[in-house]
Amino acid sequence: MRGVVAIVGRPNVGKSSLFNRIIGDRVSITDDASGITRDRIYGKASWLNQDFRLIDTGGIILKDEPFSKEIRAQASLAIDEADVIVMVVDVRASITVEDEDVMGILQRSNKPVIIAANKVDDNSFVEMSYDFYSLGVTDVIPISALHGIGLGDLLDKIIEYMPAERKNPYEEGTIRFCLIGQPNVGKSTLSNAIVGEERTIVSEIPGTTRDAVDTVFTRNGRKFVVVDTAGIRKQGKIYENAEKYSVLRALSAIERCDIAVIILDGTNDLCEQDKRIAGYAREANRAIVIVINKWDIVEKDDKTMKKMTEKIKIQMPFIEFAPIIFLSAIRKERVHLLLDEIEKVYNNFNRRVQTSVLNDVLLDALLLNQPPMFNGNRLKLSYATQDDVMPPSFVLFVNDEKHMHFSYLRYLENKLRESFDFSGSPLKFTLRKKE
Repeated sequence: MRGVVAIVGRPNVGKSSLFNRIIGDRVSITDDASGITRDRIYGKASWLNQDFRLIDTGGIILKDEPFSKEIRAQASLAIDEADVIVMVVDVRASITVEDEDVMGILQRSNKPVIIAANKVDDNSFVEMSYDFYSLGVTDVIPISALHGIGLGDLLDKIIEYMPAERKNPYEEGTIRFCLIGQPNVGKSTLSNAIVGEERTIVSEIPGTTRDAVDTVFTRNGRKFVVVDTAGIRKQGKIYENAEKYSVLRALSAIERCDIAVIILDGTNDLCEQDKRIAGYAREANRAIVIVINKWDIVEKDDKTMKKMTEKIKIQMPFIEFAPIIFLSAIRKERVHLLLDEIEKVYNNFNRRVQTSVLNDVLLDALLLNQPPMFNGNRLKLSYATQDDVMPPSFVLFVNDEKHMHFSYLRYLENKLRESFDFSGSPLKFTLRKKE
């Protein structure tokens, strides 16, 4: 991922329309009451073979704040997160006080700022975009998010300012994992138990942790970074303002970690919000470990652990590959098992399979179960290679890349997992037509 681009601006200038247009899908729906979801805020885009992450600050609604304070908060978030900032303005409106206020904040950040002069739906509005140079920027790009006019010029400029590569602040081989889950499941208590000292505030009040907090520690000569994040509340909840941004940073923490450790409260049943949080990690293609916390106070017998494991596998089949660790953070019981598992999963997340061995396994899979027929022709898999890790990614060369059914890909994935230890790691497949 090359970098991060944030879209800011006052209300009704077309921020979400621009976001949708760039990522090529209508996922950013404006609805004051719908709360914060990952799909509304983050998107992945590509231009000129360069991938980058896009933040739609237009999805952040501060219900009880005046526009000026709301927009300033969005600008602050953009400064924290982004490598390049796109400020959207309405070319048909005069420059407002809010525009000047936000531009002042953005320019002090010393980050590249591009003005996207929106609603230039025909050439008669182009000259009006020149007025926005008075805000003190070098680049004003006239666009129409609605019709896609000028988007190529804007994206060219974004790529021009994008850093060649996002710097990793930690040395190579450092294992970065984040603790995610609902409020009050014990994330901060577990973080303290892991690092052996109380660096984060722990209380019985849900939502005590406000920001994602990085803590570096060493275990058996291996460096780790644990990121304790804010609890992710249920959609539709009216957050206090500080907590809204905590949720955004929690979602961002998932993006910059190698492993997402999903914390579940062992005293409560699995709920939809737990599944949604797990979905965030799965969509980000992160390695995953599931933790059942508060195991010391769970009423249990010798079959409780097995039953709970089976229930989680059934209710969250999309992360069936994730190992499950039962522990008590407050008593520091079995925490060492979690760290052992994290190191193992990290190795699996980086596992490479020799091409000849990979094809031997797939050949055996084909002999046991041939690909299905399509339009009277048998789909054929010629050979495969692994082209990347984190997650392990495989290219399958086939005679028809458009009609390979997902169920057969799932079968091949299961066969790979039977032969190689990919526990905790997702697998990625790309189909390519054999010339």
